[in-house]
Amino acid sequence: MTDLDMSRYQSVLQIFDESCQKFSDRPAFSCMGQTLTYGQLEEKSRHFAAYLQNQTDLKPGDRIAIQLPNTLMFPIAVFGALRAGMIVVNTNPLYSEREMEHQFNDSGARAIVVLANMAHSVERVLPHTHLKHIIVTELGDLHPPLKRFLINSVVRYVKKMVPAYHLPHAVSLRKALYLGRKGHWLPHQAQLDDLAVLQYTGGTTGIAKGAMLTHRNLVANMVQARAVIGKVLKDGGESVIAPLPMYHIYTFTVNCMVLMELGNHSVLITNPRDLPAFVKELQKNEFTGFVGLNTLFVALCNREDFRALDFSKLKLTTSGGMALTKAAAERWKEVTGCDILEGYGLTETSPVATLNPPDAIQLGSIGLPVLDTELKVIDEEGNTLPQGEAGELCIKGPQVMKGYWQRPEETAKSLSADGWFRTGDVAVIQDDGYVRIVDRKKDMINVSGFNVYPNEIEDVVAAHPDVLEVAAVGVEDEKSGEAVKVFVVSRNAELKTKDIKEWCKERLTGYKIPRYVEFRSELPKTNVGKVLRRELRDEAKQS
Repeated sequence: MTDLDMSRYQSVLQIFDESCQKFSDRPAFSCMGQTLTYGQLEEKSRHFAAYLQNQTDLKPGDRIAIQLPNTLMFPIAVFGALRAGMIVVNTNPLYSEREMEHQFNDSGARAIVVLANMAHSVERVLPHTHLKHIIVTELGDLHPPLKRFLINSVVRYVKKMVPAYHLPHAVSLRKALYLGRKGHWLPHQAQLDDLAVLQYTGGTTGIAKGAMLTHRNLVANMVQARAVIGKVLKDGGESVIAPLPMYHIYTFTVNCMVLMELGNHSVLITNPRDLPAFVKELQKNEFTGFVGLNTLFVALCNREDFRALDFSKLKLTTSGGMALTKAAAERWKEVTGCDILEGYGLTETSPVATLNPPDAIQLGSIGLPVLDTELKVIDEEGNTLPQGEAGELCIKGPQVMKGYWQRPEETAKSLSADGWFRTGDVAVIQDDGYVRIVDRKKDMINVSGFNVYPNEIEDVVAAHPDVLEVAAVGVEDEKSGEAVKVFVVSRNAELKTKDIKEWCKERLTGYKIPRYVEFRSELPKTNVGKVLRRELRDEAKQS
């Protein structure tokens, strides 16, 4: 294990300033045909910071919610808020009003930057929150006048994607940038131990909690990930596709932090679910990197127009957010010629804890711990287990969060006094140091006293040539306590239950073979594409 040298870093802001100066003329972010250079990003984020300092009563340490999809406004809002000393609260634009109200109140957010498409929801929750300053932006706001008018008019009047809202005290982002340009910006002097981001956990396993990520956490993870990714991507010369939302910690760290520090170009995809438009965007770019996850790899490789693309420049594909199946990885390699570099992390670890070395990828593993990161697995009593045995994975390193925002009891359950974070994931540390995630503890299926891990079942079923997607859950069973049920999305209408079972019989021990098979046209997923096993499990209980 190598120690991480943090001596030259003071904060995320220092790295941002250095990158914007060093790569001033290079593209930083592109979206919908418009590009921001690093120089323009520095200027516009400075204007936004000046607006917050001079036109509002917000003070350093106040929380500001950023509720935007992948648009050019996102990095401007994030870095502008940080440069004014605010704490960023990344907020999912597709949150329900209940989820929004919880996050705004839990974080104590006093300001929000929101896309006009979601402003009606902000209007409804506003009376029940502490929000005082509302900045509204539209999809075309950073395009030249004519294109801006066309984009915003089509979105609002043709596609009718902007429900009516009434927020009389709201300020447009364009006006905020104009006012900020005329005002004086006082550079905020952040320290490594200052809180930078409140990143809320997905809430798929209970109430969403705010992970307190400091400048130290983010800078450390930036340096840790760079040590691996930088072996493939060179400073200032790469173009990386970013289809996953930047409000999610995976893309936030990779694209907003690591690639920013490298001076690379992130191509933002606003709506990756629109696969035909997504592929058309890919046709316009000579991309050298791709940040994705399993379900997206599967969906793209299933498309003829994607398979016809030129992948000759692609040299790095990263996977995170959910388990990468062997079938998806092999198919991606077959189509693009590029291996997938799988890593692992959580919101609470900023997020990267392990990565596969680009020159020594072990398919089916999450790789090796990144710089200055310790791993161990423990049993139910908290005892450290020897290598090769499965137990709960624990992580210790400079990227581990400070704790959960205003939840000392929850923090104490997950984070020990000496810095070990309990992930809730079951893992095996191999003799060679590589780590395999066996499963979420909560997702484990107990069949007649035997532990069955859904990831293993899904990996086997996903390898069937007629299976597009699969999710495995445990359902109640009188004889065995629980039995395995799989939900399958098939690319062949002729595929039958018996075909799946016969496939599994050749590849799995008897008690692991799915007892039940249900075919679906699609699987329920989170907004970042992670399959919601819990929802499927709940449906199975009710049926």
